[in-house]
Amino acid sequence: MLGGHLLSLLIWLPIAAGFVVLGLGGRPAAAKWVSLVASGLSLAFSVPLWTWFKTDTAEMQFVERAPWISTIHSQYYIGVDGISMPLILLTTFTTVLIVIASWQNVAKRVAQYFAAFLILEGLMIGVFAALDGTLFYVFWEAMLIPMFIIIGVWGGPRRVYATIKFFLYTFIGSLLMLVALIYLYLKSGSYELAVFQRMPLTLTEQTFIFLAFLAAFAVKVPMWPVHTWLPDAHVEAPTGGSVVLAAIMLKMGGYGFVRFSLPIAPDASRELDWLIIALSLIAVVYIGFVALAQRDMKKLIAYSSIAHMGFVTLGLFLGFQIVAVTGRTAGIELGIDGAVVQMLSHGLVSGAMFLCVGVMYDRVHSREISAYGGVINTMPKFAAFMVLFALANSGLPGTSGFIGEFLVILAAFKANVWYAFLAASILVLGAAYTLWLVKRVIYGEVANDKVAALEDLNGREFLVLGVLAAAVLLVGVWPAPLLDVMRASTEHLAQQLLVSKIGP
Repeated sequence: MLGGHLLSLLIWLPIAAGFVVLGLGGRPAAAKWVSLVASGLSLAFSVPLWTWFKTDTAEMQFVERAPWISTIHSQYYIGVDGISMPLILLTTFTTVLIVIASWQNVAKRVAQYFAAFLILEGLMIGVFAALDGTLFYVFWEAMLIPMFIIIGVWGGPRRVYATIKFFLYTFIGSLLMLVALIYLYLKSGSYELAVFQRMPLTLTEQTFIFLAFLAAFAVKVPMWPVHTWLPDAHVEAPTGGSVVLAAIMLKMGGYGFVRFSLPIAPDASRELDWLIIALSLIAVVYIGFVALAQRDMKKLIAYSSIAHMGFVTLGLFLGFQIVAVTGRTAGIELGIDGAVVQMLSHGLVSGAMFLCVGVMYDRVHSREISAYGGVINTMPKFAAFMVLFALANSGLPGTSGFIGEFLVILAAFKANVWYAFLAASILVLGAAYTLWLVKRVIYGEVANDKVAALEDLNGREFLVLGVLAAAVLLVGVWPAPLLDVMRASTEHLAQQLLVSKIGP
């Protein structure tokens, strides 16, 4: 019975709990505890997704189907495969940590703050589970509302500007996705994603559909040059908002390419792979140099996120080049594996980096790098975690940051040695801007009286960073279980890319 409705429970439990928490507006302590229990239950209920998951099939699992909008043949149709299931686990895992990390950091509208994150959690899980185009679009757009509120109410001095910019970029791109979904429905008579993926389309149709999806997913990743909303959103968002934005919401762009662009328009993806590869390499190299010039810690990590997410889009579209160069299909799933692992790793590492910035901001109330120096002298435990996450962000072997990047670079070598050379530059640039940040903030002599007065991590902060550190090391040292879960689904996607869908 639980397995038959597990995904619905994961979607609607946090949403319902969020509305309960809203009703506790005058009782902040109760709101916090209800939020912790609800997010903890969501994490607990997501564990069977992993333990009961069958790794030998690419079929959707935990499927639920019910009538929804009969006039347009749209259904409440949800399920997961080896790509979406780990992303749901990442969502529930991250939300619990955000609730714990925010326990003492919210001074106003406490209940509303925690309620927004719970509702956002349910909507994000809905995005990863939806197998109906209309349902996917509803969850996709509904996510904007709690995120808009989180930045707009609890953000920094320029929060209104950042919020409106975030909303306009993502909403306008999503409208073009809606146009593509409506066209596919008119052609097929169904909103089911599996029907879209099987339906023959002319190359012209595929091209327009691909570009419409690109408008939505490129903004969400975000890809260069539609990335400018992200640094502003990160800088103005509260710590929890930055964590959920970097750890989960950016992954939805990469997931959209996997679920929509590649399998629905494989021929257009093959024809336009050069465009995605070029934009991805620009993000990896150019944005890496931009990160070097930042003086604000949050902005530096935000630009780092853009560069690392460039690996995701690069890995997803390298397969066509590998087939063209080698004449063989072997290795086409290598880039896809690397892209998915990179999404999960980036969720852990970038979330941890933003939490570290939040720990320092709570004490010094400044994000400027120049306001720090010698933090290791007063916060040795915190410094150890910060250095670990910085090394993971630089792609150090033994951490999760290495696995995805290494797989994508291997795929790039199969496609074109220059792609590999440019992609590998992130290992140098990433080390440059991340370790330069660590050198100026963590090491050296104590820079000022505020740093001298810093207190090391409390138990709550140590728990959050310690759990993330364990996850980063576990994935880095033992990635086999994750790759085994993904393998059937990534191989199935790779096979979909090799079959032409060009119809009359």
